[in-house]
Amino acid sequence: MHTALNALDLAADWVGFRHVRETTTERAYRDAKPVANETWASQGVLAEVMVNGQVAYAATPRLDVAGLVAAAQQAHAQAVQASKRPLFRFSPAQRPATHLDYVAAAKRPFDSVPVAELSGLLVRICERMKTSDKVVRTESFARSVDVETGLVSSSGADAWQRFSLVTTDFQTTAKHGDVVQRRTDGGLRGRSYQGGWEHLFAEDLWSRVDRVADEAVQLVHAPECPTGTLDLLLAPDQMMLQIHESIGHPLELDRILGDERNYAGWSFVQRADFGTLQYGSAAMTVTWDPTLPGEFAGYRCDDTGAPAGREVLIDKGLLVRGLGGLESQARSGIAGVATQRASSWNRPPIDRMANLNLEPGDASWQELVAAVEDGVWMESNRSWSIDDFRNKFQFGCELGRRIRNGKVGEVVRNPNYRGVTVPFWRGLARVGDRSTFQAYGTPYCGKGEPNQLIRVGHASPACLFRGVEVFGGAS
Repeated sequence: MHTALNALDLAADWVGFRHVRETTTERAYRDAKPVANETWASQGVLAEVMVNGQVAYAATPRLDVAGLVAAAQQAHAQAVQASKRPLFRFSPAQRPATHLDYVAAAKRPFDSVPVAELSGLLVRICERMKTSDKVVRTESFARSVDVETGLVSSSGADAWQRFSLVTTDFQTTAKHGDVVQRRTDGGLRGRSYQGGWEHLFAEDLWSRVDRVADEAVQLVHAPECPTGTLDLLLAPDQMMLQIHESIGHPLELDRILGDERNYAGWSFVQRADFGTLQYGSAAMTVTWDPTLPGEFAGYRCDDTGAPAGREVLIDKGLLVRGLGGLESQARSGIAGVATQRASSWNRPPIDRMANLNLEPGDASWQELVAAVEDGVWMESNRSWSIDDFRNKFQFGCELGRRIRNGKVGEVVRNPNYRGVTVPFWRGLARVGDRSTFQAYGTPYCGKGEPNQLIRVGHASPACLFRGVEVFGGAS
């Protein structure tokens, strides 16, 4: 790419090439029988050219100098046309000259585990979950992704990053009469991390397998979740979805600017809210941290070259910073983060979440439970719905447990809750300490036209909310 950059002769403010190579392998089993065993690769370069403050793009799978030069010339022609009708004029300041060479650590690299060992483990997981004649389906899944990205530019950027990504899942479906319930290991594909097979071959693997199978059977015999205004204690795997939908998406600056309104919606948050809106209670501090080891969406610079580091978005409930890269920061005048990311070599970078986390509080698990007089504990997201402004929401979970007078009671099925974003977060009463803190992720955050599915990580402790509208599947 350096050679192609030096070969260009374009009247441009800035030129960049971003290379992405990904190799993905998936293996999946249902009832201990194989349903997927495949590997695929993708590689290419996105040429970006800025002319009179306007950026245009052209992607190519060709990696030779002629192919890269041709893509840059095509992007240049588009940028020239766009510069005739500008909505906002950018500058090379939005494309920093970052230098780095970063490799994320993996304790058990993918090539250190033979295929037979990996496949055998997935088979044994399915077999072990078949604990009852009520279990009608068992499933196991493992995905590995090797990623390499590189960015070079006319402003001097030379940034290379390499990641190993792992997603694992297993689940049991149980049936009793007309009642069917599914239990997963932390929500669908929720165990998504950076690193190697250490995330699958974990010390607690078999205890989690046994728990998933046992709880699926418990659920088909359990009563419906009660309906009423109750205290709600959420597990970290459900907090992942709560953070994602009611904090992450509303704080994306391109949504606030209106860029997403015709596709994925926009936001109830206004520009004037930054520094003034009490988004939640004083127990709520939210950080954006792509440097947290092992969390799914870590990196050291975004796809524009902006250096990445930990930032506070919500400080003791007060909204102070948005989720927007250098372009949206320039347009909005709002402080943001290095979060312009692309899902592939043939997509331009846009404002995306990365590792978005709720910081731990000071309450132990026992103290959280003891603070509940009448409520429900909920785990693992099963369904979600939220309006186009990311304001009103309704979420369903896989498993609930009643809590009365500070004690955990029986399992309940089909637990759901609904709320409005700001009143809900202002009802955050207690936040679990670091002993309750867990990280999860998702490979499936969708946004943009054309659509971009991107990887996101969320970490959170268990959290207690007061006065939440809770209901069961019969409501």
